Amino acid sequence: MLSIDPSKRSSLERRICDGDLVIVYERHDKVKAVRVQKGSDFQNRFGVFKHSDWIGKPFGTKVLSNKGGFVHLLAPTPELWTLVLSHRTQILYLADISFVISYLEVVPGCVVLESGTGSGSLTTSLARAVAPSGHVYTFDFHEQRASLAREDFERNGMSSLITVTVRDIQGEGFPDEFCGAADSVFLDLPQPWLALPSVRRMLKQDGVLCSFSPCIEQVQRSCEVLGAGFTDIRTFEVLLRSYEVREERIIGTEGVQDSPVGSLPRKRRQCISHDVNNDSKEITTTISTVVARPCRETRGHTGYLTFARLACS
Repeated sequence: MLSIDPSKRSSLERRICDGDLVIVYERHDKVKAVRVQKGSDFQNRFGVFKHSDWIGKPFGTKVLSNKGGFVHLLAPTPELWTLVLSHRTQILYLADISFVISYLEVVPGCVVLESGTGSGSLTTSLARAVAPSGHVYTFDFHEQRASLAREDFERNGMSSLITVTVRDIQGEGFPDEFCGAADSVFLDLPQPWLALPSVRRMLKQDGVLCSFSPCIEQVQRSCEVLGAGFTDIRTFEVLLRSYEVREERIIGTEGVQDSPVGSLPRKRRQCISHDVNNDSKEITTTISTVVARPCRETRGHTGYLTFARLACS
């Protein structure tokens, strides 16, 4: 990421250097992570972009190709990384991630345990939340997946805040070295209730657990086990509804001597055409205006988030 030090968060103070990771932004659904290398170039449908032209420019700059097309060069953030990372498993998106970090009460300096690592989407956001003095210890039973995640964290500059370990938490539990040391624990496991006895031993007094499950039956089984040793048990389903905001043409009618009929928008109105109907003495007016409506394709259910707090002994 651009900076893990909260006192140096402004990307405006940083200029792109040779070797930096940048997010090339074409449009909201077309972004790519690119490592800047002098002498290399980036090609897309807008033309060829030379890396040497990027060096020295501030993040957020609009750069042109040899054909006059353009892209924006953005500083890498956990939000943008979620959009460009390789999907080795189903990932959590921003609505769930922000909710998890808030309810887990993750702040700078926290120690967070996570299982499993998966594609590392949540892990990257957790690392930023605990920076600069905290740490995220993430575990995955799949050795190749853990290795690829470790490479990704090296690539995006978060490896100093994240330790990736191969371990079957569901079967073995968390390592004993973390007993009573974790501020928060996050589980993304097929049978999370099997890991709950270990979680109880890992959490500090008043520590918080979150378990992500795609099926309500998993939630029910987990909540049965959480009743022993945990309190304030809550389950949420986060649904995000996006809206399209764009300019459209609207057709309306006006009487020749009367006030406008209906509720034609009046602000920023641009008259496109007028057609006069002599029989009804009405003017048909086509105008352009900004409208907002729900997106046709809205991301629905991703999973259930169950939170619980370690009961005071």
